[in-house]
Amino acid sequence: MEGIICKALSGFYYVDCGGGIVTCRARGKFRHEKVKPLVGDRVEITAQGDGTGTVDALLPRKNQFQRPAVANIDLLVIVASGAIPVTDPFLIDRVTAMAQRREVESLICFNKWDLEQPDALLETYRKAGFPTLRLSAETGEGVAELSQFIAGKVCAFTGNSGVGKSSLLNALEPGFGLPVGEVSEKLGRGRHTTRHVELFRLKNGAVVADTPGFSSFEEEDGALGCPPEELQYAFREFQPYLGSCRFLDCAHVKEKGCAILEAVRGGEIAPSRHSSYVRLYELAKAVPQWQRNAGT
Repeated sequence: MEGIICKALSGFYYVDCGGGIVTCRARGKFRHEKVKPLVGDRVEITAQGDGTGTVDALLPRKNQFQRPAVANIDLLVIVASGAIPVTDPFLIDRVTAMAQRREVESLICFNKWDLEQPDALLETYRKAGFPTLRLSAETGEGVAELSQFIAGKVCAFTGNSGVGKSSLLNALEPGFGLPVGEVSEKLGRGRHTTRHVELFRLKNGAVVADTPGFSSFEEEDGALGCPPEELQYAFREFQPYLGSCRFLDCAHVKEKGCAILEAVRGGEIAPSRHSSYVRLYELAKAVPQWQRNAGT
């Protein structure tokens, strides 16, 4: 039988085979080969009559993330908010860059639109080429559009704690019953209510992963795990200008004759996006070469 791992806990793998969940253990060969099945992996299993089984083989992965440990994602749904807790654009930029490097599409959703409307920030990402949605889990605004966008895709929902990821999932599938945390106005952040990665199958054909917030994506391998010179390819709006700089090894930070900097000055690239690039570039430069090699 073939299926997808929808949850992994304490050495057990819960495999959705379409007609039900089979609780599996992985065969010993995975441990000997130092291969760990991940949530989202498509696997071949042998099922027993009592609802248990064994994971026999992993089918080829098209992508994987280390934190959270999840594989084969079609779409990253990045949930942000202009209301408490306000999302730092750098968090969005870091995750979109990470997704770009793995050839995963990003959808940026601004939840709590009924409380605060960050129109300028939304327009920044639309201009950069990202699909964006105005959402309110409270009023239902945009939920139908979100359902249509993710239909049939394997999606990971992520965002800083308290922005309403679980609330949106509950709005997408009434009766889901995912726990929802209260936001502390004093601290301006929420309590984590999602403790592990788990996939949920929706009626529209989407398979979604609720993940434990942006903290899971923080400082992955220092700065996206890539050499600083490769980071330019993780910002999609840079693409039309690459190769047009005065110097072939231009870092696009402060060099003369830089086409990227000229595009920023001309309003073609948002200053906040370029600032995030520079911040990630400096982080990547600080990672020793041996450490980057160890992560490959």
